[in-house]
Amino acid sequence: MEDMIKFTKMQGAGNDYIYIDTAHYQIADPAFLARKWSDRHMGIGSDGLVLIGRSSIPEADFTMRIFNADGSEALMCGNASRCIGKYVYEKRLTDKTSIKLLTRAGIKTLELHISDDNLVESVTVDMQEPCFADRRLLDTANGSMIDGPVTVCGQELHGTFVSMGNPHFVIFTHDINDVDVPRLGCALETNPLFPQRCNIEFACLMDDGRIRARVWERGSGITMACGTGACATAVAAVRTGRSEQKNTIVMDGGELEVEWNQTDNHIYMTGPAEFVFEGETKIPSDK
Repeated sequence: MEDMIKFTKMQGAGNDYIYIDTAHYQIADPAFLARKWSDRHMGIGSDGLVLIGRSSIPEADFTMRIFNADGSEALMCGNASRCIGKYVYEKRLTDKTSIKLLTRAGIKTLELHISDDNLVESVTVDMQEPCFADRRLLDTANGSMIDGPVTVCGQELHGTFVSMGNPHFVIFTHDINDVDVPRLGCALETNPLFPQRCNIEFACLMDDGRIRARVWERGSGITMACGTGACATAVAAVRTGRSEQKNTIVMDGGELEVEWNQTDNHIYMTGPAEFVFEGETKIPSDK
């Protein structure tokens, strides 16, 4: 009899992942399963696979491993973090409303906002401090760039590098509708400027003060939203003098609130998390 696994599909601002509780299932090859299950025609369909675990260290309550649709492992995902907060609380794995989540980018604190009927309405994630210089992630003399030039597909674009535990390159434009996101995003992700590839955001200021952004995620392509990308976009807007410390980032799948707190230099992101459906699937064959 084939092995069957119960899964949960969740989304945060349209950024959708398949969630597996590893307390019940041992996942031997998550990269392979991420590629198979993420296929939107032949699989479950998602932006990737998220494994929820119990922490073996006292400083954290749960762990997260996240694999993109191409099987590559990501360091961090803000939208998936919020979904994990809702998952562990509403499935009664914890009664805490402040949860410590161990990720490959460190321990993140999730503050759950609970409704009168004891459901998670939204989650605020302490994304910690942004990083602006890392020669491992950006191949420049000092590993940093603010509104700097890069040429792809015959176009010179200007972007700002921000790492939120994973690398982002934020490009501001006058009209986001004029941007060929698939072509430019793909070319930029694998540009030699980024030794470990990069997440790409295209953004523009809206008349009402919000920031519109579209995302090309490293390893997944176009996604409806990206939590770390929203944070990077907000930070880049502040660094380039385009906005103040509090911003609403409007992505294809919804809005995220991002605040760069000047007291502790941390980035706080607040947004929704929703269950989509649950199901049971077999372990696919690699033959």
